[in-house]
Amino acid sequence: MPAWAPRVPQHKIRQLYETDALGIYDRDLIDEVGYALLARCESFLAANRAVVGEARCPRCGSIVSHAGRKERLLRCACGWALAWRAYFSTIQHKQLSGAEPVLRLFHEYVATYPAARTARERMLLIDGLLHGFHWYYKDNNPTRPVAVNLIEGRLGDVIAFLDSLTYGEHSTPGTKENRDVWNERVETARGWSHAVESGE
Repeated sequence: MPAWAPRVPQHKIRQLYETDALGIYDRDLIDEVGYALLARCESFLAANRAVVGEARCPRCGSIVSHAGRKERLLRCACGWALAWRAYFSTIQHKQLSGAEPVLRLFHEYVATYPAARTARERMLLIDGLLHGFHWYYKDNNPTRPVAVNLIEGRLGDVIAFLDSLTYGEHSTPGTKENRDVWNERVETARGWSHAVESGE
């Protein structure tokens, strides 16, 4: 069966921000969180690609094209096979779906995080990713934070968690500004988020 990288535990991200607020760049912790987010973004992108007809074989990594019919059997040249219905069931209810703006954000993170040279650059990439949003395509308004796809917890819990993160005078320059933009956007999206707080 395909396996997807899990969402990142809240306590690790809280530890990262508490350390950053003290002006400490803990490279090991930054990369522990940064690469866990990278793996989650890669899983998210692969799951979305599978839904539109290009499922990755969990045995050899090849792409198996399909038309999305639930009864269709996916077959890879390596010998692996699985019904699309069963494959799709591993994606459902796992916070692994999103529209083009989210896919772009996650593609950008996957491309830039490993190439970032300094701990500061990596911290800013993590912070920018966690404070991203899904967007409503008709009027270009934010709808819900992408952090719910990346961090453990239900939507309301994740919003409260991000609201509670520690910042200080020694926090990485740019993170407080991201928080301010986040606060503005989450207010715009809050009506929508309250309506779905009880669901995934």
